[in-house]
Amino acid sequence: MSSIVIRSAEEKDLAKIRELLHQVCQVHAEGRPDLFKAGGIKYTEEELKEIFRDKNRPVFVAVQDGQVAGYAFCMLEETKETTSTWPVKTLYIDDLCVDEQFRGRGIGRMLYNRTLEAAAALGCDRLTLHAWNFNSPAFSFYEKLGMTPLVTTMEQKIALS
Repeated sequence: MSSIVIRSAEEKDLAKIRELLHQVCQVHAEGRPDLFKAGGIKYTEEELKEIFRDKNRPVFVAVQDGQVAGYAFCMLEETKETTSTWPVKTLYIDDLCVDEQFRGRGIGRMLYNRTLEAAAALGCDRLTLHAWNFNSPAFSFYEKLGMTPLVTTMEQKIALS
């Protein structure tokens, strides 16, 4: 097996990243069809280009044999000190995906580790992400990497008459 390189995303990666965004949307549409549309995509091509230019929104890709095998979209978040909270600088993983054909090779862990390195380099206090409760494989993956739950969002669906 050839080596895997983790680097910052570039515009030449757009087509493959869009494919992977479709994979992620499909997982979400299957898990919560009441919230997510099958066949959708999270960002337009212009939004992706804008994200790639934003230093506060790093995007990393895993590349094997010249092919993008996964990505991690991140966002730098800073909360100010208030009378009841301390200031916190966070790197938030907005989305992490490994192409279905590349799973099981440690690429997700490599992308995650790169986000940890970026968080440290940016002087962040923590690394966070959201995972949907229906996605138990994601929960297991992140727990194995050392993440723990921070907050739980609860819901009650309302039956409209």
